[in-house]
Amino acid sequence: MPPIMNNPVMNTYGRLPVSFVKGEGSWVFDTDGKKYLDALSGIAVCGLGHAHPAVTQAIRDQADNLVHTSNLYGVGRQQELAEHLTRISGMDNVFFSNSGAEANEAAIKIARKYGHDQGITEPQIVVMTKAFHGRTMATLTATGNSAAQTGFTPLVPGFIRVPYKDLPAAQAIVASNPNVVAIFLEPIQGEGGLATASSEYIQGLRHLCDDNNLLMMLDEVQTGNARTGTYFNFQQHGITPDVLTTAKGLGNGVPIGACIAKGNAANVLQPGNHGSTYGGNPLACAAAVAVIESIEQEDIYNNVQARSEQMRSAFTTRLVEKGLATELRGTGLMVGIVVNQDCPQLVKQALDMGLLINVTSGNVVRLLPPLNINQQDADQVVNLVCQLIENLK
Repeated sequence: MPPIMNNPVMNTYGRLPVSFVKGEGSWVFDTDGKKYLDALSGIAVCGLGHAHPAVTQAIRDQADNLVHTSNLYGVGRQQELAEHLTRISGMDNVFFSNSGAEANEAAIKIARKYGHDQGITEPQIVVMTKAFHGRTMATLTATGNSAAQTGFTPLVPGFIRVPYKDLPAAQAIVASNPNVVAIFLEPIQGEGGLATASSEYIQGLRHLCDDNNLLMMLDEVQTGNARTGTYFNFQQHGITPDVLTTAKGLGNGVPIGACIAKGNAANVLQPGNHGSTYGGNPLACAAAVAVIESIEQEDIYNNVQARSEQMRSAFTTRLVEKGLATELRGTGLMVGIVVNQDCPQLVKQALDMGLLINVTSGNVVRLLPPLNINQQDADQVVNLVCQLIENLK
């Protein structure tokens, strides 16, 4: 039996020895007043940085009026946010949740009911190796990480896993299994080492779904909300999915997720099929509306492109060309630096230097800085990360 701990918070995270009390732009400050350059943005959540004026004001104004009424009634801010998201995505309607995992649960339920509506009693969803879709039981099953699944069997049936970026493998599964109803994937695998799908692969899956009456479902929980240089990453591939999920950067720290649907998928769920007590409440939607309007008004897309080019060029020169890193992954301000050895120790070393980063898949340094980070702060991120990797032993 594990020892009884004095900390009343469950021990579900191996937390670093620091606690932050204030944030401003690309910087956060700990309880001792030390400042840190945040190149992680709360894992792609605070895309507009900390204490963004428009988002802060929207939260204050909404809290002064109405925080929650439930989805038994019309929610004006929810309608406003849904209009923004469908306009941007070119899709038809939205279900709002509190997180990316919940948005993905909604997508999974849409796929299953879509299958049942066609008389398929045991619908199957094709998912990818090294995927990450969440930690609820269904999304944990869809996730391709055996370590995360350990101790939680039996997992949920109804998923078939294929190698990521292997179109023939997906085609073979679909050809051999009439119960497949959907293909579900991330265009860039955030937790899976930032493996990045090509346009040819994404388009191939779109054609595969079209030819077999399947739903193409994209998890853009991390890649959405301008993280990769367009509002959604799929907009860079010349396709539109049937189901799209997002969360993280949508509320800039206020919990909210969205499952967006198009065409036949948009009509699958009816009253009684799904719901959420808090999902799409006025406070969260007000924050998300402010995020979208700020992204569109503050030239965020051009800044993402400029800072991405700046950082990637420097990392290529200082790390890849010198053999200290094997490749750069990701798109926009979703940057993965693949080094030659496992390097989890870099996270604590970076913290000691006043920098927040992450290491995923053992040897991929993951950088997710604020989308409005300025040139000077981006240079500092580059310099500190290069120092860390240059000193790696």
